[in-house]
Amino acid sequence: MGAEAISDRIKAMAESATIAMAQAARELASQGVNVINLSVGEPDFTTPEYIKEAAKKACDDGYTFYTPVPGYVELKEAIAKKLKKENGIECGPNNIVVSTGAKQSIANVVLSLINPGDEVIILAPYWVSYEDIVKFAEGKPVIVSGSIENDFKPSAADIAAAITPKTKAIMFSSPSNPAGAMFSKEELEEIAAVVSQHKGVYILSDEIYEYINYVGGHESIGAIESVKDQVVTINGFSKGFAMTGWRVGYICAPEWLAKATQKIQGQTTSGTCSIAQRACIEALENESELKKATAEMGEAFLRRRDLIIGLLNEIPGVKTNVPQGAFYIFPDVSAYFGKTAPDGSTIANASDLSLYLLNSAHVSTVTGDAFGAPQNIRISFAASDENIKEAVARIAEWLGKLS
Repeated sequence: MGAEAISDRIKAMAESATIAMAQAARELASQGVNVINLSVGEPDFTTPEYIKEAAKKACDDGYTFYTPVPGYVELKEAIAKKLKKENGIECGPNNIVVSTGAKQSIANVVLSLINPGDEVIILAPYWVSYEDIVKFAEGKPVIVSGSIENDFKPSAADIAAAITPKTKAIMFSSPSNPAGAMFSKEELEEIAAVVSQHKGVYILSDEIYEYINYVGGHESIGAIESVKDQVVTINGFSKGFAMTGWRVGYICAPEWLAKATQKIQGQTTSGTCSIAQRACIEALENESELKKATAEMGEAFLRRRDLIIGLLNEIPGVKTNVPQGAFYIFPDVSAYFGKTAPDGSTIANASDLSLYLLNSAHVSTVTGDAFGAPQNIRISFAASDENIKEAVARIAEWLGKLS
């Protein structure tokens, strides 16, 4: 039987485009090609020393056994404290479920909420896994798109127009992956005013890039009184703490929903890594070290953002906006669609352009198709200034060879 035995649900699932492009870049590099990988979605900083020291201490202190399914109570208390203080979200440990990364958190919530045929509004451009997680739950993704002209943020009116009797949830990220868009307090209040009229609709707010923002503050829709019982806040330690490999994410949700996600987790992965959780407690509670680490990363990412925007704006036909958070630039490159490459092939779309840049310029990016924005490509600036300069120079050179 072989591959024929694979289930229909897996056959229908798309491979993660970001993971696929990163793998393609690694394969090219293994052949001796000097590839600059700007497809990767992780900080290029190592985990702060104070967090690593806490992990070492956890080993020495004997934290090597199974953990409670929803996470250590001390970590859940620390998360609840952080959400109250920094985000204005009233919650307690029973509202928190810790998972093996925010991706698992999102999947747990969607599988707990969505029945076959339920509609889930996804604000586009969106993180690549949202749509397939909804489909995996047999829900129907309903895409509501923003444009580069409005910083990729659909309006509350756009969302209201998409709500039907079948709508069960709305998903978005702020700061956004891939576009770096951030919803202001006023914009979130407008969305909340719409959703509060539909008590059976739940908001999944992915805030994993919270600490990487360039506007001086972050707003959480879960803090808005009118919808606080309809919001699931999703966050984690991967991006803001430079802990991608540690795999710790969490949700803050109404208690009934938190219990449902705990039920799923108990039958799949159980509790996440004991040592990583103990390190995360220290990550949150040592506020002085946290501020120092996030400030260092924030300064570097801001400098790189301005650097890459300036360089990309020098390339004819490349259209950019200014990301307010995260570490991605999401330029519109549709001016190059329909052009011919030096080998005679046609660049029909963003996927073709991303592959062309990988194989010719040896720069790895990700097609906007995967994010629900087929005019664009995602470029990560979680890279050194030198690599950013060299990568954009190569991109400019090879775009210039299209005719």
